[in-house]
Amino acid sequence: MKSETRQEEIVRVAAKLFKEKGYSAVTMRDLAKAIGIKAASLYNHINSKQDILNKIIISLAEEFTEGMTSIQSSDASCIEKLKKIIELHVRISSQNIYGMASLNNDWMHLEDKLNYYQKLRIDYENDFRAILKEGIASGEIVDTKPDVMMFSILTTLRSLYIWIPKKEDINPEELAHTLNQILIKGINK
Repeated sequence: MKSETRQEEIVRVAAKLFKEKGYSAVTMRDLAKAIGIKAASLYNHINSKQDILNKIIISLAEEFTEGMTSIQSSDASCIEKLKKIIELHVRISSQNIYGMASLNNDWMHLEDKLNYYQKLRIDYENDFRAILKEGIASGEIVDTKPDVMMFSILTTLRSLYIWIPKKEDINPEELAHTLNQILIKGINK
């Protein structure tokens, strides 16, 4: 396994602190203390707290975008595409618990990257909605409001970072399978 660079360590520790305290409450001094270096030394590796937030949020948003692009362009059925989206969220969330907290809770603190992030998010949701509409048109998915379906599914998926750490024996593949059963097939017998 590749060893972590100092910059990667700073970003990882910052994401944890942002989740625990909130982006606005974390100071560079807090971050330096958590890493065990002087605050001034942080600037040898990063430009600012804003730079760290950009790295956390934008890298995750781009990872979701790349995943969605791949899913959207596949020849899979709409239901299979939805299953792949759920798998994408489980994988990214289970590997990036702290970063997902920033993505969901701190995105509004982005400064120069805010418009870019919002475009990625809007495009992602538009692609998700398009899959649902295509599934409705083909008769694969029940004919109901795509926005409500998208909201229901994404709300669950976007909050996985809160739930996953409470489960010590979580198996991402099993979780994705169970979420597919519940979110796509429902809970009716």
